[in-house]
Amino acid sequence: MHKALFGLLSAVFCSFVSAQAGSQWKIIHAGSLLADAREEVRAEQSIIIRNNVIVEVRDGYVAPGEVSGTANAKVIDLSNQFVLPGLIDSHTHILSQQEPNSREIRVTRSDELSTLMGYEFGMRTLRAGFTTIRNVGGTRNAIFALRDAINQGIVMGPRIKAAGQGITPTGGHGDGGGFRDDIFPHPHTGVCDGVTECRKAVRTQVKYGADHIKYVATGGVLSLTATGTEQQFTDEEQIALVQAAHAMGRKVAAHAHGKTGMMAALLAGVDSIEHGSYLDEEVADLFVRTGAYLVPTLIAGYTVERIATEQPEFFIPAVRQKALEVGPIMRNALRIAHERGVKIAYGTDAGVNDHGTNAYEAVLMAEAGMPAREILIAATVNAADLMSLTEITGTIEAGKDADILAVGSNPLEDISALMQPTFVMARGNEVNLAVPPVDLFPWPDL
Repeated sequence: MHKALFGLLSAVFCSFVSAQAGSQWKIIHAGSLLADAREEVRAEQSIIIRNNVIVEVRDGYVAPGEVSGTANAKVIDLSNQFVLPGLIDSHTHILSQQEPNSREIRVTRSDELSTLMGYEFGMRTLRAGFTTIRNVGGTRNAIFALRDAINQGIVMGPRIKAAGQGITPTGGHGDGGGFRDDIFPHPHTGVCDGVTECRKAVRTQVKYGADHIKYVATGGVLSLTATGTEQQFTDEEQIALVQAAHAMGRKVAAHAHGKTGMMAALLAGVDSIEHGSYLDEEVADLFVRTGAYLVPTLIAGYTVERIATEQPEFFIPAVRQKALEVGPIMRNALRIAHERGVKIAYGTDAGVNDHGTNAYEAVLMAEAGMPAREILIAATVNAADLMSLTEITGTIEAGKDADILAVGSNPLEDISALMQPTFVMARGNEVNLAVPPVDLFPWPDL
């Protein structure tokens, strides 16, 4: 199996590896450049790149040879385009996408197939302009294999920071849900109860390579049980989870919809709350006091609400009810958070929505009242900070990786411009935007 998988990967991706061995120097001529979303747009700029790293950003259009070593540089003409840093999605599930037979897949799909599907979904995400993602729960071996293959240049894809398995209490959001123990045993699912087990669950994810820890502070919309959307882990368990992660140098993301669960997670010291559906002024003020980020995932709420309304038989009744309740309130939660000064990092929950539709989150954020500049800050500077990647991405400047996006018009004036990238570069490698996605699923896109 492993030899066959390696052979397939070698055949499919040899062109990417060959491309890496090509020209070392590139010069991008940017008609409009937003190098840092916190700063002003600059006209007629040159971005000088050696291998995967930005060497310099200069005024005017630099010709090959004007900078030492660039005599044979490739010039990329984006003089009629708006150029900005590659976007960052802080909440994805890159190995999968919603399918009607999800319960069967959970116990039949191999890690190898999940990795290959993750490659396809990763490329959709990359072509959408997202050069970095944070994966917050997925089959452990599969996601670490995909992350490492991208990091080593074996395959192309967005830079991935991966949590491994999400951590959940027995019967909670993220537990297998109704399978026999011999089919879906707890040691492989991040299931834990009590302070001691919770600490061990964190340490186990770190042992196998987790970049960060994700746990479920509350129930969730898509868990296959009617357990609501409020607190599931106890206060003591959440404190143990966070302390264990921080002691091992890992940040913590807490899935949380309900108010009491959010507050317990914030008081436990989490670095981010994912979703935050029932956030109110009191919760927002606690966010500000603790310094945690909100990752709002509006497109996930939008998607499940549409599915529940337009395809009522798609979800089981317990899930459909939660989807209809939670979906409509998420934009109001973001509005409150933004007004109260909560730090916001861009994230979609892609896998709930289709991979490659990540930029529609920006449109929904704008509809919730966030100005375009702050949305772009959330999708670059803030997301890089949350993921501890500020030194290598999030802005276009010397010394950082060449993660670059171009669109046809100014997203500060119309944020929907992000939905139609004209050019994407990931770590110095140009992305072919012309490749159509593989049609994996029979049901209509939302």
